Amino acid sequence: MDSIMTGGCQCGAVRFRAEKLGRPSICHCRMCQKAFGSFFGAFVSADQAHLAWTRGQPSLFRSSAKVKRGFCSKCGTPLTYHHPGGVELAIGAFDHPERLEPQVQVNHHQRLPWIDTLFQKPAFSSPEMEAFFASVESYQHPDHDTAEWPPKDD
Repeated sequence: MDSIMTGGCQCGAVRFRAEKLGRPSICHCRMCQKAFGSFFGAFVSADQAHLAWTRGQPSLFRSSAKVKRGFCSKCGTPLTYHHPGGVELAIGAFDHPERLEPQVQVNHHQRLPWIDTLFQKPAFSSPEMEAFFASVESYQHPDHDTAEWPPKDD
């Protein structure tokens, strides 16, 4: 994928621009589960020569002897996975994650035992839930680059 894509953390302290992305994937290993606080981690490989940090830099945590994981030190958003073969970016951190559908699953043997049936569960909604979520005012950085963040009060 050669188009330019942007993204960043939830609070806007760290932003990036990437092109020449590789294959999107999800990883079921326990380290990814813990790093994302979720069922798996979703990544796309990035060409480091075509990756620029346009605001801030991720902080790094050495999660093993061979791997470092990048995250925003202000809001905790997972951003990168650095391994001996290169770097991968968290798909959820992109402004348009819908463009990066995972193509493979790695460490499939470590997946949670119910992951294969997860999306067969019934969807649930209620008028109360919908009203609550409609009332939430987000302080999250928008899904596009901004000249400054947070915006100055008028």
